[in-house]
Amino acid sequence: MIKFINRCCFPNCMKIPKLIKRYCKFCKKHTEQKVSQNKKGSPSTLSYGSKVRAKKRGVARGIGNRGRYSKKAITKFKMTGKKMTKKTDLRYSCKDCKKSSVQSQGIRAKKVEFI
Repeated sequence: MIKFINRCCFPNCMKIPKLIKRYCKFCKKHTEQKVSQNKKGSPSTLSYGSKVRAKKRGVARGIGNRGRYSKKAITKFKMTGKKMTKKTDLRYSCKDCKKSSVQSQGIRAKKVEFI
């Protein structure tokens, strides 16, 4: 006989309540807060780090034995080994002062479901 467990439709699902009572740093007390999820934006190609990497890859083109910098320039370089799960980006908005705070550290989950 098969027993069914009350679960989300996906195996790697994280269930979070829509309202959580947690500390509000603006009110300086515990208040009820509404939880919402934000989608992470794609990383900027104009950031300092990516410009430096592109420059170093461009300088080392055609020259071997320079490790990761001997690869082609960033336009033709493709990231491999992407992760299946993404880190959650939760926002908590206080019901009293209407100000919102961001989750300090994300947790890896395939799907987030609000109960």
